[in-house]
Parts: sequence; structure tokens; C-alpha cells
Amino acid sequence: MKENQPEDFKRELGLLDGTMLVVGSMIGSGIFIVSADIARQVGSAGWLTLIWLVSGVITMIAAVSYGELSAMFPKAGGQYVYLKEAYNKLIAFLYGWSFFAVIQTGTIAAVGVGFSKFAAYLIPSLSDENILFEFSSFQLNAAQIVSIITIVLLTYVNSRGVKNSKTLQTILTVIKILSLFGLIIFGLLLAAKAEVWNANWSDAWNTRSFNSDTGSWLPIGGTALLTGISAAMVGSLFSSDAWNGVTFIAGEIKNPKRNVGLSLFLGTFIVTIIYVLTNLMYLAVIPLEEIATAKSDRVAVVSSQYTFGDMGTIIIAVMIMISTFACNNGLIMAGARVYYTMAKDGLFLKKAANLNSASVPEWALWVQCVWASLLCLTGKYGDLLDFVIIIVLIFYILTIYGIFILRKKMPDVERPYKAFGYPFLPMLYIVIATAVCVSLLFTKFSTCGWGVLIMLTGIPIYYFTKPKE
Repeated sequence: MKENQPEDFKRELGLLDGTMLVVGSMIGSGIFIVSADIARQVGSAGWLTLIWLVSGVITMIAAVSYGELSAMFPKAGGQYVYLKEAYNKLIAFLYGWSFFAVIQTGTIAAVGVGFSKFAAYLIPSLSDENILFEFSSFQLNAAQIVSIITIVLLTYVNSRGVKNSKTLQTILTVIKILSLFGLIIFGLLLAAKAEVWNANWSDAWNTRSFNSDTGSWLPIGGTALLTGISAAMVGSLFSSDAWNGVTFIAGEIKNPKRNVGLSLFLGTFIVTIIYVLTNLMYLAVIPLEEIATAKSDRVAVVSSQYTFGDMGTIIIAVMIMISTFACNNGLIMAGARVYYTMAKDGLFLKKAANLNSASVPEWALWVQCVWASLLCLTGKYGDLLDFVIIIVLIFYILTIYGIFILRKKMPDVERPYKAFGYPFLPMLYIVIATAVCVSLLFTKFSTCGWGVLIMLTGIPIYYFTKPKE
């Protein structure tokens, strides 16, 4: 180890920083887009609202359950550490492998491209239609370059120390929260129409599916309804994901036994409230049919046009650029800590275990940056998102079941905080998340199957690369 290289992280993040990381990482571009697909799948105001509410509640259940684990193991690495302690190094490695290969880097790539898509609203030459280079079937477009530049820039900021990235995260997230509440309040005050609200809620629980080819609605029930609900929940659950990022940086949180669990609860609670209110605003401003058929699924753009007129497009574009930028800052900051912890266990590239003079895992940050940038170039980030969610849910299920295992395995370990509603609420999460996973495997096997396959390829990699005992 170099003389000037720190041996451990600096604890520089407080409760506000942790909460802002949770909120900032959760709110990306999903809330501005996903409601269109949910409306097409279930076709009613009641089900649209309920899906967002259920997704928020089960996310909060998971978050408060994680509070017990974060208080028991208040160190960098979060979910990776919990899985290693509850199960073994193989399960932890499979999580870390999936996290690096798809979950975190795929999300960073997608959020980066989300930023560039809305930047193109303001500067059209930055769009993905502006092809800069072409070779055989490969095309390089301006949107990909913009997304890579943002990822590189945020990685550089994070490599200079946690103080810079925490300040940026807090400022951008506060702006994001205030602008979302502004959109909700102005929408409800300026653009809400009683006739739109009444029409949307007049048949609130009559489930229908929208056929994009014919432009017509078809009544659904039974198996078709379950299929529609599970497909719809992919978007809302993905939009509610990344809340666990604060557990990865527990090594840099002050008083982590208290603040990690509390920031998980506060962050997921704030986001759930914002998401449900945003959808109620959509339903007060936009007829359901227009929500389902919004151009490029940009529901927030439609609501802004109703509220602010032509200026709405510019307002929402700037909002989403701030939102996605803050989201990626949180994802980039948190992700590198997992690779650092894995490298310490000999399960990742050796150099990722080093901290630079600013006490951050710089090498791990840049490896993450390179892979996320390559995923931007593949153009397949949309496909990635579809099967990221099944891997995410599988590991959430395993982690929360780990609470039950650790209660038996380590009964005497201090638990400054215990999972709220144990054993009922953690088990409820496991049941609901398992049902969603099974449904996804049946209805979206072509994408979710690939997600599970990528995860399982980690098994031979683990046995090939693990250090000899």
C-alpha cells in the first residue's frame, strides 16, 4: 500500500446527505415517462394510481427491512455485504457480478441517454437521429456522445472526493424535489379540469388494454389482467429502484447505525408521495387516452403543455436533465463502493480495492465509467432495463429473506434497529416480489430470461477467479 493512500473511507455524510442520495438516485426519468405504458396496460385511473402506490409501499417495506441489516453491518458495500453474511461468498459474488454487468452500469447508461434525449429538446443537433459515424451495422450518434460525456464528467467529480459529489447531489436533488412539487402544484392549480378528472375516475376500476396498432381499447380480466399488471409494474418498480444506494456508502455516513436506516425510510417515503401526487396531477390535467398515447411516452411533457403552454416543453426538458444528472451522480457514487468491497474480498479486479488521496475508490469509479460508456454505445440500454428489474427483485428477495436467516444465525449480534413489522411485512414483500418475478418470467421470458442467464454466468466466473483458500 502506498504511503499516502488512505486505509479507509472518511465519514463525511450526514442524514440529509443520505436522504438526498436515496431520493436523487430513485428519481430519474421514469416518473416523467412510465405512466403512459402503465395506462396502456391497465387502462384505468384507479389501477394506474394503485400500481404506483403498491410499488411505493413495497419499496418502503424493503427499505425499512434493510434498516436492520444496515445497522448490523454499517460498512461500505451494503447489499453485497448482507448477502455474504447471510449466505456465502458465491451468492454475494453473483449479486456483485450482476450489479457490475447489468444492474448499475446498465442503469447509468440508460439514465445518461435519458439526459441526452431531453437535451436534444433544447439543442436538436444532440438527438440520436444525428448520426456522426457509421461502420457496417454500428452507428454512433450525438445522443450517445452526450451521455458518455455526462458519465465521464460525473465520474471525474466523484473521483475528487465525496464532499464534491455530496454537495452536487444535495443541490440537484433539492432542485429536483422543488421542481416536481412545482409541476404538481401548478398543474393542479392552473390546468386541472373537473370534467377531465371526473371522466378519468368515472370508470376507475374497469380494466382495459390499449392496442397501439388499431388505436382501440380491449377489456381485460383474469390472466390477461395479471399479465398487464405485472408488465405495468416493471416501469413503476424500476422508477422506484436504486433506493439501496445509500447502503453501499455506509462507510462514509456519520453514525451509520442510525442514519442509513433513517435515510432509507425518509427517502423512499418522500419519493412515494411525489410519485403518487404526480400521477394524480396527470389524471387531473390529461384525459386517460392522451396519457396512454403521449408521444414517445412523455406524459410530463403533455401535462406541462397543458399547464404552461409552449414553454412547458422547455421547462420539463430542463427539469428532466437536472433529474437524470442528479440520478446518475448518485448511481456513480454508490456503485463504485460495491466493487471496492468485492475487490477487498478478492472477488473483483485487484486495483479496485485501492482508495486515492481523497479517500474514494477512484480506480473502481473509472472501470464502472468505461463499462457504462460501452453500454451507451451498444444502443441496447432499452432492452437492458427490461431485464434489470428481474435481477434486482431476485436479490432484494434474497436479501430480505437474509434477515430471517441472520436472526437464527447471529441471534446475539447487536441490532440497533429491527425490521419494522417483522416477520409479516418482510414476508409480504417476499411474496409480492416473487409473484412479480414469476409473472415476468412467463410473460417476458425473451428479456427476463436473458437477465437470469447473465446472472447465472457469474457461477463459472466465480469458481474460475476466486482466490484459492
